Amino acid sequence: MATIKDIADLAQVSMATVSRVLNYDETLNVSPETRKRIFEAAEELNYVITPKKKKTKKKGLIGLYYSYSLEEELIDTYYLSIRVALEKKLENMGMELYKISKEDTKKSVSKLDGIICLGTFKKADIELIKSLDRLSVFVDANPDENYFDSVVIDFNSATKNALNYLIELGHQNIGFIGGVETDMYGNRFKDLRQDVFESYLKEKGIFKEDFVKIGGYNPKDGYLILKELLSGDVRPTAVFVANDSIAVGCYKAAYELGVKIPNELSIVGFNDVSSAQYMVPPLTTVKLYTEIMGETAVDLLLERIATKREICKKVTIHTKLIIRGSAATVKS
Repeated sequence: MATIKDIADLAQVSMATVSRVLNYDETLNVSPETRKRIFEAAEELNYVITPKKKKTKKKGLIGLYYSYSLEEELIDTYYLSIRVALEKKLENMGMELYKISKEDTKKSVSKLDGIICLGTFKKADIELIKSLDRLSVFVDANPDENYFDSVVIDFNSATKNALNYLIELGHQNIGFIGGVETDMYGNRFKDLRQDVFESYLKEKGIFKEDFVKIGGYNPKDGYLILKELLSGDVRPTAVFVANDSIAVGCYKAAYELGVKIPNELSIVGFNDVSSAQYMVPPLTTVKLYTEIMGETAVDLLLERIATKREICKKVTIHTKLIIRGSAATVKS
Protein backbone atom coordinates (compact mmCIF):
# COMPACT_ATOMS: atom_id res chain seq x y z
CA MET A 1 0.00 0.00 0.00
CA ALA A 2 1.36 3.38 -0.99
CA THR A 3 2.35 5.87 1.69
CA ILE A 4 2.65 9.65 1.84
CA LYS A 5 6.45 9.22 1.64
CA ASP A 6 6.07 7.31 -1.64
CA ILE A 7 3.99 10.13 -3.09
CA ALA A 8 6.44 12.74 -1.79
CA ASP A 9 9.36 10.95 -3.44
CA LEU A 10 7.52 10.61 -6.77
CA ALA A 11 6.25 14.21 -6.78
CA GLN A 12 9.58 15.53 -5.43
CA VAL A 13 8.00 17.50 -2.55
CA SER A 14 8.01 17.18 1.21
CA MET A 15 5.74 14.73 3.08
CA ALA A 16 4.13 17.66 4.90
CA THR A 17 3.19 19.28 1.57
CA VAL A 18 1.66 16.01 0.33
CA SER A 19 -0.38 15.61 3.50
CA ARG A 20 -1.74 19.16 3.39
CA VAL A 21 -2.58 19.01 -0.32
CA LEU A 22 -4.39 15.67 -0.05
CA ASN A 23 -6.38 17.04 2.91
CA TYR A 24 -7.28 20.17 0.94
CA ASP A 25 -5.56 22.59 3.32
CA GLU A 26 -6.66 25.97 1.95
CA THR A 27 -3.97 27.80 3.91
CA LEU A 28 -1.19 26.06 1.99
CA ASN A 29 0.47 28.27 -0.60
CA VAL A 30 1.66 26.02 -3.45
CA SER A 31 1.42 26.35 -7.22
CA PRO A 32 -1.33 24.62 -9.21
CA GLU A 33 1.40 22.62 -10.95
CA THR A 34 2.63 21.22 -7.63
CA ARG A 35 -0.90 20.27 -6.57
CA LYS A 36 -1.44 18.58 -9.94
CA ARG A 37 1.81 16.63 -9.60
CA ILE A 38 0.89 15.42 -6.11
CA PHE A 39 -2.60 14.21 -7.14
CA GLU A 40 -1.20 12.49 -10.23
CA ALA A 41 1.41 10.73 -8.10
CA ALA A 42 -1.26 9.62 -5.61
CA GLU A 43 -3.40 8.28 -8.47
CA GLU A 44 -0.45 6.48 -10.06
CA LEU A 45 0.39 4.78 -6.76
CA ASN A 46 -3.32 3.98 -6.05
CA TYR A 47 -3.13 5.87 -2.79
CA VAL A 48 -6.32 5.76 -0.74
CA ILE A 49 -7.05 8.82 1.35
CA THR A 50 -8.34 7.90 4.80
CA PRO A 51 -10.40 10.79 6.16
CA LYS A 52 -9.48 11.88 9.62
CA LYS A 53 -12.10 11.29 12.25
CA LYS A 54 -12.98 14.46 14.01
CA LYS A 55 -13.10 14.14 17.73
CA THR A 56 -16.48 15.22 19.02
CA LYS A 57 -16.02 17.40 22.01
CA LYS A 58 -18.72 16.77 24.58
CA LYS A 59 -20.70 19.93 25.23
CA GLY A 60 -22.04 19.07 28.64
CA LEU A 61 -23.11 16.49 31.19
CA ILE A 62 -26.80 15.98 32.01
CA GLY A 63 -28.15 13.84 34.85
CA LEU A 64 -31.15 11.54 34.39
CA TYR A 65 -33.24 10.45 37.37
CA TYR A 66 -36.27 8.20 36.86
CA SER A 67 -38.75 6.73 39.31
CA TYR A 68 -39.68 3.44 37.65
CA SER A 69 -37.92 0.10 37.25
CA LEU A 70 -36.62 -1.19 33.92
CA GLU A 71 -39.15 -4.03 34.15
CA GLU A 72 -42.00 -1.53 34.36
CA GLU A 73 -40.51 0.40 31.45
CA LEU A 74 -40.69 -2.69 29.23
CA ILE A 75 -44.27 -3.55 30.25
CA ASP A 76 -45.58 -0.05 29.57
CA THR A 77 -43.44 1.66 26.90
CA TYR A 78 -44.66 5.18 27.73
CA TYR A 79 -41.60 6.13 29.80
CA LEU A 80 -39.30 4.15 27.52
CA SER A 81 -40.40 6.25 24.53
CA ILE A 82 -39.78 9.51 26.39
CA ARG A 83 -36.38 8.38 27.66
CA VAL A 84 -35.22 7.24 24.23
CA ALA A 85 -36.29 10.57 22.71
CA LEU A 86 -34.44 12.73 25.22
CA GLU A 87 -31.34 10.52 25.19
CA LYS A 88 -31.24 10.70 21.38
CA LYS A 89 -31.51 14.49 21.42
CA LEU A 90 -28.77 14.83 24.02
CA GLU A 91 -26.51 12.47 22.06
CA ASN A 92 -27.08 14.42 18.83
CA MET A 93 -26.09 17.59 20.66
CA GLY A 94 -22.85 15.97 21.84
CA MET A 95 -23.90 15.81 25.49
CA GLU A 96 -23.18 12.99 27.92
CA LEU A 97 -25.71 11.39 30.25
CA TYR A 98 -25.24 10.45 33.89
CA LYS A 99 -27.73 8.20 35.70
CA ILE A 100 -28.59 9.60 39.12
CA SER A 101 -29.40 7.35 42.08
CA LYS A 102 -30.69 8.12 45.57
CA GLU A 103 -27.10 7.70 46.84
CA ASP A 104 -25.91 10.75 44.91
CA THR A 105 -24.94 13.90 46.76
CA LYS A 106 -24.35 17.52 45.88
CA LYS A 107 -20.64 16.75 45.63
CA SER A 108 -21.03 13.67 43.40
CA VAL A 109 -23.11 15.59 40.83
CA SER A 110 -21.14 18.83 40.97
CA LYS A 111 -20.03 18.43 37.33
CA LEU A 112 -23.60 18.09 36.02
CA ASP A 113 -24.96 21.00 34.00
CA GLY A 114 -28.54 20.02 34.85
CA ILE A 115 -30.91 17.16 35.64
CA ILE A 116 -33.93 15.64 33.87
CA CYS A 117 -36.34 13.74 36.13
CA LEU A 118 -38.71 11.28 34.49
CA GLY A 119 -41.69 9.74 36.30
CA THR A 120 -43.77 10.26 39.42
CA PHE A 121 -41.84 10.96 42.60
CA LYS A 122 -42.52 10.99 46.32
CA LYS A 123 -41.65 13.90 48.59
CA ALA A 124 -38.26 12.46 49.62
CA ASP A 125 -37.19 12.25 45.97
CA ILE A 126 -38.12 15.88 45.39
CA GLU A 127 -36.08 16.90 48.42
CA LEU A 128 -33.13 14.87 47.12
CA ILE A 129 -33.25 16.66 43.76
CA LYS A 130 -33.44 20.03 45.50
CA SER A 131 -30.43 19.12 47.67
CA LEU A 132 -28.33 18.38 44.59
CA ASP A 133 -28.61 22.08 43.71
CA ARG A 134 -28.68 21.64 39.93
CA LEU A 135 -31.14 23.15 37.47
CA SER A 136 -33.78 20.46 36.90
CA VAL A 137 -36.77 19.74 34.70
CA PHE A 138 -39.46 17.14 35.47
CA VAL A 139 -41.17 15.10 32.77
CA ASP A 140 -44.67 13.73 33.48
CA ALA A 141 -44.76 15.39 36.88
CA ASN A 142 -44.87 18.92 38.26
CA PRO A 143 -43.88 18.61 41.94
CA ASP A 144 -43.03 22.25 42.63
CA GLU A 145 -44.01 24.94 40.12
CA ASN A 146 -41.95 27.53 41.97
CA TYR A 147 -38.74 25.51 41.79
CA PHE A 148 -38.72 23.25 38.71
CA ASP A 149 -39.49 23.45 35.02
CA SER A 150 -41.80 20.68 33.85
CA VAL A 151 -43.25 18.95 30.79
CA VAL A 152 -46.59 17.24 31.34
CA ILE A 153 -49.39 15.55 29.42
CA ASP A 154 -52.83 17.13 29.50
CA PHE A 155 -54.45 14.07 31.09
CA ASN A 156 -57.57 16.06 31.91
CA SER A 157 -58.54 16.91 28.34
CA ALA A 158 -57.22 13.59 27.01
CA THR A 159 -59.50 11.59 29.31
CA LYS A 160 -62.50 13.87 28.76
CA ASN A 161 -62.09 13.67 24.97
CA ALA A 162 -62.14 9.87 25.13
CA LEU A 163 -65.18 9.86 27.39
CA ASN A 164 -67.04 12.45 25.30
CA TYR A 165 -66.50 10.28 22.24
CA LEU A 166 -68.06 7.28 24.00
CA ILE A 167 -70.93 9.37 25.35
CA GLU A 168 -71.62 10.74 21.86
CA LEU A 169 -71.88 7.12 20.70
CA GLY A 170 -74.66 6.68 23.26
CA HIS A 171 -72.74 4.87 26.01
CA GLN A 172 -73.95 5.39 29.57
CA ASN A 173 -72.42 2.31 31.20
CA ILE A 174 -68.72 3.05 30.86
CA GLY A 175 -66.04 1.15 32.73
CA PHE A 176 -62.46 2.06 33.59
CA ILE A 177 -59.53 -0.32 33.84
CA GLY A 178 -56.31 1.16 35.17
CA GLY A 179 -53.44 0.68 37.53
CA VAL A 180 -51.60 2.35 40.36
CA GLU A 181 -48.43 4.29 39.63
CA THR A 182 -45.53 2.74 41.56
CA ASP A 183 -42.05 4.21 41.77
CA MET A 184 -38.81 2.25 42.08
CA TYR A 185 -39.09 2.31 45.88
CA GLY A 186 -42.58 0.82 45.99
CA ASN A 187 -44.49 4.05 46.65
CA ARG A 188 -47.96 4.07 45.08
CA PHE A 189 -49.82 6.93 43.40
CA LYS A 190 -53.37 7.12 42.06
CA ASP A 191 -53.63 7.32 38.27
CA LEU A 192 -54.64 10.81 37.09
CA ARG A 193 -56.86 9.26 34.41
CA GLN A 194 -58.89 7.53 37.11
CA ASP A 195 -59.40 10.82 38.95
CA VAL A 196 -60.65 12.55 35.81
CA PHE A 197 -62.79 9.56 34.79
CA GLU A 198 -64.58 9.46 38.14
CA SER A 199 -65.13 13.20 38.53
CA TYR A 200 -66.24 13.73 34.92
CA LEU A 201 -68.76 10.87 34.85
CA LYS A 202 -70.12 11.97 38.24
CA GLU A 203 -70.62 15.41 36.72
CA LYS A 204 -72.50 13.77 33.84
CA GLY A 205 -74.56 11.69 36.28
CA ILE A 206 -73.51 8.35 34.77
CA PHE A 207 -70.70 7.24 37.10
CA LYS A 208 -70.92 3.64 38.34
CA GLU A 209 -68.39 2.74 41.00
CA ASP A 210 -68.62 -0.99 40.27
CA PHE A 211 -67.31 -0.34 36.77
CA VAL A 212 -63.97 1.03 38.04
CA LYS A 213 -61.37 -1.72 38.37
CA ILE A 214 -57.72 -1.23 39.30
CA GLY A 215 -54.91 -3.71 38.74
CA GLY A 216 -51.66 -3.37 36.80
CA TYR A 217 -50.75 -1.85 33.46
CA ASN A 218 -50.16 -5.11 31.63
CA PRO A 219 -52.19 -7.37 29.30
CA LYS A 220 -52.76 -9.99 32.02
CA ASP A 221 -54.56 -7.48 34.25
CA GLY A 222 -56.64 -6.26 31.31
CA TYR A 223 -57.61 -9.86 30.56
CA LEU A 224 -58.58 -10.77 34.15
CA ILE A 225 -60.33 -7.50 34.97
CA LEU A 226 -62.46 -7.38 31.83
CA LYS A 227 -63.59 -10.95 32.51
CA GLU A 228 -64.60 -9.78 35.99
CA LEU A 229 -66.44 -6.75 34.60
CA LEU A 230 -68.35 -8.84 32.07
CA SER A 231 -69.37 -11.45 34.64
CA GLY A 232 -71.74 -9.11 36.50
CA ASP A 233 -75.47 -8.81 36.06
CA VAL A 234 -75.04 -5.33 34.60
CA ARG A 235 -72.27 -5.08 32.04
CA PRO A 236 -70.49 -1.97 30.76
CA THR A 237 -71.09 -1.30 27.07
CA ALA A 238 -67.72 0.45 26.82
CA VAL A 239 -64.43 0.55 28.69
CA PHE A 240 -61.75 3.20 28.78
CA VAL A 241 -58.37 1.68 29.65
CA ALA A 242 -55.26 3.41 30.99
CA ASN A 243 -52.92 2.07 28.31
CA ASP A 244 -52.88 -0.02 25.16
CA SER A 245 -51.20 -2.96 26.91
CA ILE A 246 -54.32 -3.36 29.05
CA ALA A 247 -56.42 -3.20 25.88
CA VAL A 248 -54.54 -6.20 24.45
CA GLY A 249 -55.65 -8.30 27.42
CA CYS A 250 -59.20 -6.99 27.07
CA TYR A 251 -59.31 -8.15 23.46
CA LYS A 252 -58.34 -11.68 24.49
CA ALA A 253 -60.94 -11.78 27.29
CA ALA A 254 -63.69 -10.54 24.97
CA TYR A 255 -62.76 -13.13 22.37
CA GLU A 256 -62.90 -15.98 24.89
CA LEU A 257 -66.28 -14.80 26.20
CA GLY A 258 -67.71 -14.44 22.71
CA VAL A 259 -68.18 -10.68 23.15
CA LYS A 260 -67.73 -8.87 19.85
CA ILE A 261 -65.71 -5.66 19.66
CA PRO A 262 -67.12 -3.07 18.92
CA ASN A 263 -70.68 -4.36 18.34
CA GLU A 264 -71.15 -5.56 21.92
CA LEU A 265 -68.30 -3.80 23.71
CA SER A 266 -66.45 -0.62 22.79
CA ILE A 267 -62.85 -0.16 23.93
CA VAL A 268 -60.77 3.02 23.94
CA GLY A 269 -57.07 2.80 24.81
CA PHE A 270 -54.33 5.24 25.77
CA ASN A 271 -50.80 5.76 24.35
CA ASP A 272 -51.26 4.68 20.69
CA VAL A 273 -48.43 2.16 20.60
CA SER A 274 -47.31 1.14 17.12
CA SER A 275 -49.20 -2.17 17.26
CA ALA A 276 -52.57 -0.54 18.09
CA GLN A 277 -53.42 -0.02 14.40
CA TYR A 278 -52.86 -3.73 13.68
CA MET A 279 -55.16 -5.08 16.39
CA VAL A 280 -58.44 -6.65 15.23
CA PRO A 281 -60.37 -4.42 15.13
CA PRO A 282 -57.82 -1.55 15.08
CA LEU A 283 -57.76 0.13 18.47
CA THR A 284 -59.27 3.58 19.01
CA THR A 285 -56.84 5.23 21.41
CA VAL A 286 -55.39 8.47 22.74
CA LYS A 287 -52.12 9.33 21.03
CA LEU A 288 -49.35 10.68 23.26
CA TYR A 289 -46.51 12.60 21.69
CA THR A 290 -43.73 11.09 23.80
CA GLU A 291 -40.96 12.11 21.42
CA ILE A 292 -42.01 15.75 21.71
CA MET A 293 -42.10 15.40 25.50
CA GLY A 294 -38.51 14.15 25.64
CA GLU A 295 -37.19 16.74 23.22
CA THR A 296 -39.06 19.56 24.97
CA ALA A 297 -37.55 18.56 28.32
CA VAL A 298 -34.06 18.84 26.86
CA ASP A 299 -34.84 22.20 25.22
CA LEU A 300 -36.29 23.58 28.46
CA LEU A 301 -33.29 22.55 30.52
CA LEU A 302 -30.66 23.81 28.09
CA GLU A 303 -32.51 27.09 27.62
CA ARG A 304 -32.63 27.67 31.35
CA ILE A 305 -28.95 26.77 31.73
CA ALA A 306 -28.01 29.21 28.97
CA THR A 307 -30.21 32.12 30.05
CA LYS A 308 -30.12 31.56 33.83
CA ARG A 309 -33.86 32.13 33.79
CA GLU A 310 -35.31 32.41 37.31
CA ILE A 311 -39.01 32.01 36.55
CA CYS A 312 -40.13 28.38 36.08
CA LYS A 313 -41.92 27.15 32.97
CA LYS A 314 -44.52 24.42 32.65
CA VAL A 315 -45.11 23.05 29.15
CA THR A 316 -48.27 21.04 28.56
CA ILE A 317 -48.22 18.62 25.64
CA HIS A 318 -51.65 17.95 24.20
CA THR A 319 -52.93 14.62 22.91
CA LYS A 320 -55.10 13.42 20.05
CA LEU A 321 -57.88 10.84 19.97
CA ILE A 322 -57.15 8.44 17.12
CA ILE A 323 -60.48 6.96 15.98
CA ARG A 324 -60.21 3.51 14.45
CA GLY A 325 -62.53 0.54 14.78
CA SER A 326 -62.85 -0.53 18.42
CA ALA A 327 -65.75 1.74 19.42
CA ALA A 328 -69.27 1.93 17.98
CA THR A 329 -72.72 3.29 18.70
CA VAL A 330 -74.32 1.48 21.62
CA LYS A 331 -77.14 -0.89 20.77
CA SER A 332 -80.42 -0.10 22.54
